Amino acid sequence: MNDVTATPAGSASGSSFYAAMRILPRAQRDAMFLIYSFCRQVDDIADSDGPREERLAALDEWRRDVDALYAGNPPARLRDYVAAVKEFGLKRDDFIAIIDGMEMDVPADIRAPDAATLDLYCDRVASAVGRLSVRVFGLPEQDGILLSHYLGRALQLTNILRDIDEDAGLGRLYLPRELLDAAGVSSRDPAAVIADPNLPKACVPLAMQALGHFQKADEIMARNARRTVRAPRIMSHYYRAIFEKLLARGFALPRPPVKLSKAAKMSILLRYAVI
Repeated sequence: MNDVTATPAGSASGSSFYAAMRILPRAQRDAMFLIYSFCRQVDDIADSDGPREERLAALDEWRRDVDALYAGNPPARLRDYVAAVKEFGLKRDDFIAIIDGMEMDVPADIRAPDAATLDLYCDRVASAVGRLSVRVFGLPEQDGILLSHYLGRALQLTNILRDIDEDAGLGRLYLPRELLDAAGVSSRDPAAVIADPNLPKACVPLAMQALGHFQKADEIMARNARRTVRAPRIMSHYYRAIFEKLLARGFALPRPPVKLSKAAKMSILLRYAVI
């Protein structure tokens, strides 16, 4: 589950990203769609059904292409990125971090990582996308990095909590082992974990971590110009609404899917799209 569009990226759904980005001025919007396209292409490789060795090789090729872009010799598939990289000061290390994050699922499916590994995963697949995005949005450097840190993790942890059953069907388990152990869930088999009656005891503490990240992100956005945080604020509120639905539903079986209605999405967009 590499929901990269969960960043001032993630993905409450593809439509939430598109809605949030379409309110931007054209140059910013075009740059964000390039970032989104990069994430999707790399994610598609990592999540494909191809042999793991081939997927690793394809991701390495993307690393070489990013290096070529920053060396002034962009390959055809990254030629359109030259102007955005220059105009918005997009960093090579953030593109590489995204590739590294996608790759974490490739050698073997992630199953109950330790807390530090999970945080690294969230940083790479979500916060790194955020670091690219906030440069496009025009946030000050320090607050941009902080917003990427907190909002990226809030969105990615929400994804993890939302997609527990879907990920288990793919053989993946992103809940940290420390929380599973504390909850009395000893298995690392995703199918067994999602059926364990103690699972909610592991999910709730992770949800509280996500809540803390949402709150920190809100504080950062509140002290910045509204025009620079319109898009991340929309994404945050989409995800916060999903997060609150997850808490209301709970994490015990049965776990019906949690989604936002079109009306709810439109309400958030209309409320926060105007400067």
